[in-house]
Amino acid sequence: QVQLVESGGGLVQAGGSLRLSCTASGRTVSRYTMGWFRQAPGKEREFVAAITWSGGWIYYADSVKGRFTISRDNAKNTVYLQMNSLKPEDAAVYYCAAASSGNALTTRRAYDYWGQGTQVTVSS
Repeated sequence: QVQLVESGGGLVQAGGSLRLSCTASGRTVSRYTMGWFRQAPGKEREFVAAITWSGGWIYYADSVKGRFTISRDNAKNTVYLQMNSLKPEDAAVYYCAAASSGNALTTRRAYDYWGQGTQVTVSS
């Protein structure tokens, strides 16, 4: 009974920045691992980043390392994705997800709850 709502998407020029937020409601997710995935038209949903509840383990897809930063504020039940130096290939619908266990966190199957997504468009 966890509901996740993403926000912060929009249109940005290549090289610009966006900060995505994902807020949980209905049930706290402070003990959940939180992840971000994205899906571009005609492509499969792919892993972007994940962070454990304490922030002790963080993992990024190679394609976003050095450009994206995942963080969380457990008091607000919110996870963030700071995206810098955006590229056209970053354009996608970005989904927030929550996992109750810690296995295979770079895969979609690990996550129990999903938001509806927020659109990120990067113009060149």
